[in-house]
Amino acid sequence: MEIKRAAILIISDEASEDSSLDRAARALAPVLAKEEKWELSAIRIVPNNYLQIQQAVCDWTSGPNWHHLVLLSAATGSAAKDNTLEAVTSLIHRHAPGLVQDMIADSLKFTPCENQSSPLIIYIPAHSLPVAKLERPVGVCDKTLIVSLPGSPKGAMENLEAVMNLLPRVIPQNPRLPQPRLQPYHDYHHAHGHPIRKAHMSPQDRPRSKSNRPAMGLNQRYRPCANPMLSVEEALRVIREQTPAPIVVETPITTSIIGSVIAEDVYASEMVPAYPTSLVDGYAIIAEEGKTTNAFFHRATITLPNRSGAFEPLHPGTIARITAGASLPPNANAVVMFDDTASSTLDGQDGEIVEILADDIVPGENIREPGSDVALNSKVLARGDLISPVGGEIGLLAATGTRTVKVFKKCRVGVLSIGGDLVEHSNPSTLVRGQIRDSNRPSLLSCLDSWGFETVDLGLARETAAGEVEHTLRDSLYGVDRAFSGVDVLVVTGSMSLGKLDFTPIIESTLGGTIHFDRVSMKPGITTTFATVPFKATTADAATEKIRQKHASKLMFSLPGDPASTLATLNLFVLPSLQKFAGLGESSQAIATKPGSTPQLGLPRVAVVLTHHFPLDPKRTEYHRAVVTGSRSDGRLYATSTGVNSVGSLAKANALVILRAGRGVGIKGEIVEALMMGPVYASDTRIIC
Repeated sequence: MEIKRAAILIISDEASEDSSLDRAARALAPVLAKEEKWELSAIRIVPNNYLQIQQAVCDWTSGPNWHHLVLLSAATGSAAKDNTLEAVTSLIHRHAPGLVQDMIADSLKFTPCENQSSPLIIYIPAHSLPVAKLERPVGVCDKTLIVSLPGSPKGAMENLEAVMNLLPRVIPQNPRLPQPRLQPYHDYHHAHGHPIRKAHMSPQDRPRSKSNRPAMGLNQRYRPCANPMLSVEEALRVIREQTPAPIVVETPITTSIIGSVIAEDVYASEMVPAYPTSLVDGYAIIAEEGKTTNAFFHRATITLPNRSGAFEPLHPGTIARITAGASLPPNANAVVMFDDTASSTLDGQDGEIVEILADDIVPGENIREPGSDVALNSKVLARGDLISPVGGEIGLLAATGTRTVKVFKKCRVGVLSIGGDLVEHSNPSTLVRGQIRDSNRPSLLSCLDSWGFETVDLGLARETAAGEVEHTLRDSLYGVDRAFSGVDVLVVTGSMSLGKLDFTPIIESTLGGTIHFDRVSMKPGITTTFATVPFKATTADAATEKIRQKHASKLMFSLPGDPASTLATLNLFVLPSLQKFAGLGESSQAIATKPGSTPQLGLPRVAVVLTHHFPLDPKRTEYHRAVVTGSRSDGRLYATSTGVNSVGSLAKANALVILRAGRGVGIKGEIVEALMMGPVYASDTRIIC
């Protein structure tokens, strides 16, 4: 008879500090001892902590220390502090509802409800059930059966005795779970910037599985095969379709709107200028048609307008000094430039008498009429216009008396690095073997900041710690236990391996998300993954003052861990999505002139000349890091590779040269397309555009 190994996990804050307070383990051990087929080999007590619960369970469900049965004794009620239900449920991939029903039925025998005298119980409210009958996670994780029991010793013992005879039938008879049908895999992997790897089997001879369950071994599970490989164009189309429509918000005119897109046409509420103003520095005069202005005039002292806006009027025979842009005093209808006047004082300073040398000054000369720059109620900005950092748009809005403007809300982007071997780039400690400094996160954050989006640094999540990746992903998307309400777009790098703690299956199995693609036919960045995760958006109805909830999706991009691949895929896939989210491409003219067309989003495309031969990939389009410079002699743009090293090729690169799949090389002097990531430089590194 095979002896099966069992373990008991007690979840209690008090007992974790003082093990003598635990009575549940002492109550469960004799129940297992009655059955000769069970060997109790481990007892552990942990506090009611999400990560520690998952870590303890994972220690007993995989590796050399795995057990056939894990019994959990904890309170799984509705209290906010109870973490057992959520922590354990996410680890179970096959539930056993029959065992739960048996435990509930047996509990009713010992702790009956008030209505149990009735021969038929149609409905029992959840709040009327004893604690022993609340929902409990029971099921199989990998090759181990997990049974959650009540926290009270009596309830735990009674529940275990009720299902003791059924446990051998539920536990997987074969330690290895049945594997899905295997199929050949017909694609190649690419390791950019590293020596060529020599394999002893051709790719089509390597068995791969369609399953993406984390419980499957590395040699049998291949997550990307669950979805077909897409071209770059197809992947961009999917991203465009899944990116939500932009949200309109009203905001005051401040520098915070830099980078925002106007959501509706803006009309001038005030004309510019509001009153007649001078175009030059000089003297305001009263000019008359047909009369000469070559004469001597008394200089009047005209003060600035008071709070009511009243000016002292100008009288015939007098002139008043005025500066460019200033309002004309009442009665003045022309301005004489200083160059056309002469002072009556010997020292050249302004005197009481000023001579006008010009004799042909006419009414309206050197004057801007009201509304000549911007007419009242004229359109100043159109839907889809971008508020640039140059300042022109903000200045125009301020000049026309616009106090608030409707713009498309810019999304909040979170950046998370995943990897047990990663350390912070700012960590002063010397690296030990196996450690890598996290260069992706600061690189991505700086790029996103330069695009004008709000960023959230989500730090590092270690895939070696059970539950940490899942907890961090959930926390980042929904804002649990954080000061912010969650991010709109989550960008993740790393953890694209095929290990048990690969986070990708968590997206579907735990977060309820949808992976739209996880492979793209490109170089580098073949493992780029895009997913959407559902959530309920809460909005306030101003008319009814009611809170409304609607179903929406948050976007998740999983980028490769290689630094060069990460930055290339961020520019290629994430940027167009953020631009659509922010309202770019929503211009009225584009919608009117090209109905049904797709606005051009993403990096600007230019034609460049190759300065040397570029090797081509026979199967995939490559987005090669390069420096694009402009020639002052012929006005053309030239592309030079920054190299093939992963990190070294990023410095000074301002473009991604598009090299279509083919054999041989891209010939020196050939004209190809390039995506501009930054400004164009001349050969002497001075910015020319």
